[in-house]
Amino acid sequence: MSDNLNSILDANSRYAGSFGERGNLAMPPARKFAILTCMDARLDPAKFAGLSEGDAHVIRNAGGRASDDAIRSLIISSQILGTREWFVIHHTDCGMETFTNEKFSDDLKNTFKTNEGYFINWLTIPDRVEGVREDVNRLRNHPLVSKDIRISGYIFDVKNGKLIEVVKD
Repeated sequence: MSDNLNSILDANSRYAGSFGERGNLAMPPARKFAILTCMDARLDPAKFAGLSEGDAHVIRNAGGRASDDAIRSLIISSQILGTREWFVIHHTDCGMETFTNEKFSDDLKNTFKTNEGYFINWLTIPDRVEGVREDVNRLRNHPLVSKDIRISGYIFDVKNGKLIEVVKD
């Protein structure tokens, strides 16, 4: 077993030992909102948004982009589980700003000797403010997203922990 796995299993044992009433939380999020944000390890949505278990849905991917799979999760969140507000939160110093689709696909081709990387839109971020606007607009204009869902966009500053509004609902 790896050191990471041992550490995770030990932490889980302690967590499960004090799980208590959390086992009775309802499936729908209590605060009726969802956050779409980046998978960056420096972001802790529970802390920067003041969340407790059961409060909200948090969907994470590279860049916090409104990808097809993120949209799938958000639509399920609203249509099945009742969320009425969504927050798109990108961040400063994002790794998705450091390369282009073409460069990454070229690198993958050189590493794996296949062109498969060219068939994937890696959803890189050439401009973080515009990226938030694009994602909010994609969600607002998606035919499967109810017009009564409030959608706003922010950038989380990894240097000071503040959320900076980009797009108002």
